[in-house]
Amino acid sequence: MKLSARIAAPVTALALAGLTATACAPQTSDAGAKTDEKSGTLRVWLFQEVSNKPKEQVVDAAIASFRARHKGAKVEVEYIPVDTRAQRIKAAFNDPKSAPDLIEYGNTDTAGYVEDGGLADISDEFGTWAEAKDTDPTAKQSVTVDGKVYGAPLFVGVRALYYRTDVFEELGVQPPKTQAELVSTAKKIHKAKPELYGIAVGGAYTYGAMPFIWANGGELAEKQGASYKSAINSPAARKGIESYTSLFGDDNCPAAKCASMGGNATVTAFASGTAAMAIGGDFSHAAVEAGTVKGEYAVVPLPGVTAGSIAPAFAGGNNLGVMKSSSHRTLAVELMKSLASKETQAKLFDAMGFLPTYTDVRADAATKEPFVKPFIDTLAADTKFVPASPGWGRIDASLVLPTMFQEIVSGKKNVATASDDAAKKMDAAFTSAG
Repeated sequence: MKLSARIAAPVTALALAGLTATACAPQTSDAGAKTDEKSGTLRVWLFQEVSNKPKEQVVDAAIASFRARHKGAKVEVEYIPVDTRAQRIKAAFNDPKSAPDLIEYGNTDTAGYVEDGGLADISDEFGTWAEAKDTDPTAKQSVTVDGKVYGAPLFVGVRALYYRTDVFEELGVQPPKTQAELVSTAKKIHKAKPELYGIAVGGAYTYGAMPFIWANGGELAEKQGASYKSAINSPAARKGIESYTSLFGDDNCPAAKCASMGGNATVTAFASGTAAMAIGGDFSHAAVEAGTVKGEYAVVPLPGVTAGSIAPAFAGGNNLGVMKSSSHRTLAVELMKSLASKETQAKLFDAMGFLPTYTDVRADAATKEPFVKPFIDTLAADTKFVPASPGWGRIDASLVLPTMFQEIVSGKKNVATASDDAAKKMDAAFTSAG
């Protein structure tokens, strides 16, 4: 899933994850190249950021290092818009002659791209890469399908709880230590200050809702053989759904205003001073700093069900993958290693705020920038990932979970009915994906 360092991006790929990336398309099962040329020009597609120059400088340095080791190789980089990446990459899968050798892709797209036959299996190369041993396990999971590795994690991102220190001090409340306290604190703040949402939440904020499901012991889906079966209607998942949806209403965040809100809107509400709390990512920091709450907020991990626990967070991020059709496989893998190396990821953090996928590099980042500590603590506590199935992209694109949340908060359906209906839709998507 693509994470932007700035919430001001028109659309982050956390919202885009699977939007069209796993739509039906002709599979390229026989797209493997017949040659492995050791010289020539490698074509690379990377995502265009809102402010791209810092990223370009880091990438240029990594490419210069690569070229110093491979004198016969040249590299052409094209920065492609995030919101049209699905179409571009799909077209490349189906036209190997015009395809790049290496691509950046959102980590929720992995399974779909593998199903389409677009990514090369680099399990052997990843397994012998010395730096790879320090990769965060969840980040590695995001490049793994059926035990095979199809890329290198580039950066990772998670969410935590932003809160207004001035409001909390004025009302004499403390940062919540459990999800039950989170709900009661939000409602207490809104009662005392009706002009504020106690916590801004969104019916379309899937990745903000997931920690509530996971913290209560629920899962999105469970592996069954080669496929998945929805678990969104299990008793544990329903407890999490009830906890999250209890935050919608006139006593905190009215459904009429909040049911349609996504992650960007909730963070914007916090940054603009209209919410006392919000669930935001490390990548939201710049937007909050640019808002009216600058200097009057802090961040803590989103609490779990029991005091002192941290709710599992969705591990978003981006990966790099070698195209199966590349006629420069060996060089492409080496370039991938250069772009996803510890040195490059450290520079990307400095330049863009992207959290490294290596645990040791991330620890260094926390020392340099204290604001990332709550996010790193969240990563260290527990993170989750979406089902490694092409069906997830279809579920995400069909807005199955946002529809479920919105039906509940609007009063159209109760939790049991809405989650049962969502489970049926999820199972149909998993079945169709095979």
